[in-house]
Amino acid sequence: MHTDFIEELRWRGMLHDMMPGTEEQLKKEMTTGYIGFDPTAPSLHIGNLATIMLLVHLQRAGHKPVALVGGATGMIGDPSFKASERSFLDEDTLRVNQEGIRRQLEQFLDFDCGENSAEMVNNYDWFKNIGFLEFLREAGKFLSVNYMMSKDSVKKRLETGISFTEFSYQLLQGYDFYHLYKTKNVRLQMGGSDQWGNITTGTEIIRRKEGDEEGYFKAYALTTPLVTKADGSKFGKSEGGNIWLDPARTSPYEFYQFWLNQSDEDLPRYLRVFSLKNRDEIEALEVSHAAEPHLRIMQKALASELTARIHSEQAYQLVLKATEVLYGKATLETLKGIALDEFDTIFTGVPQTEITREVWDTTTNITDLVSVVTNNEIYASKGEARRAIQQNAVSINKVKVTSAEQPLSEFSLLQDKFLLVSKGKKNHLIRIA
Repeated sequence: MHTDFIEELRWRGMLHDMMPGTEEQLKKEMTTGYIGFDPTAPSLHIGNLATIMLLVHLQRAGHKPVALVGGATGMIGDPSFKASERSFLDEDTLRVNQEGIRRQLEQFLDFDCGENSAEMVNNYDWFKNIGFLEFLREAGKFLSVNYMMSKDSVKKRLETGISFTEFSYQLLQGYDFYHLYKTKNVRLQMGGSDQWGNITTGTEIIRRKEGDEEGYFKAYALTTPLVTKADGSKFGKSEGGNIWLDPARTSPYEFYQFWLNQSDEDLPRYLRVFSLKNRDEIEALEVSHAAEPHLRIMQKALASELTARIHSEQAYQLVLKATEVLYGKATLETLKGIALDEFDTIFTGVPQTEITREVWDTTTNITDLVSVVTNNEIYASKGEARRAIQQNAVSINKVKVTSAEQPLSEFSLLQDKFLLVSKGKKNHLIRIA
């Protein structure tokens, strides 16, 4: 589907600033635009999602998206609005990180759809052969120190100190734009609003090296607002840190729960920025949610869309099963339907105790199992376990325990290996080694 890229960004609240002529250029012809990604980790995180969606909408509008992974600039680190200089990464680590990022971008962009197929480039490929003196001649002479120091990202670091290496970062990023302009006809660079200074450095280098015919710009800049919460705090982190797109770092279940737990005030903005639903669909969700806010309709819509897109439909279905098991109305039959290879995924983050087969075979009743045998990890003592059972607060495999002396023989292991103990609304998994 082709859409008007700028209009799409406007109604979604995703347009912060753009250079004069940008909209006209995009309406005139298929335009190649790029965004740079920092390869300091083998995974992107949800803080990158807003800029990824810029590339998604660019491609959906019929233009060509390019993702630049900064193998060279990643060795230095962008100083923009950072309080201190970052550690350098070696080339091998950066290569591994870049491959991880590409796999994730393939979940969003089409790399094989003809003329406007997405493309990935690595700026190390052109910087590795440029010597210091050559770079000074090619890029350094075209920008004054005054111009570079006027950028807000540099001004803020002058107070705490900035190395020459970091000071030169905007020159490197600016040269990236020039190189892509010359070799791939890239006419547009996009990014978050905090990147405006670095992006316009690129348009300035292109203007000075290529000339400016009668005020006609040959390269353009566009930024999107940084996503924040309704209270103004930073978006994208949980108590455990970043929410990553890599399931090995943030499980699909944790990812889904993050979106499910967002506030009603934030969801209208998040749906417009992170969802591919159109305006009518989003407004319909808002109406439905307002009528029954306790159902968390907007949260579920966004959580399901993003989990399926980033982790697969199969992963999303497994997340729903986990949600039902841990917080819903799952039954013994539900638990019996969990495949052996699904247990680790469903019970990620659930406290677990491992016991031997021999211990399981020689334990006679429930009270001993949930206290003594599990080293008091579930209940601190047999007395506490008995009281909880008397209060009807203990379930084994979703079946209520009716007596403190109830024999274990009345409960069968799930997949001959697991037993789920529920104490009130909390779960504990016993695993037989």
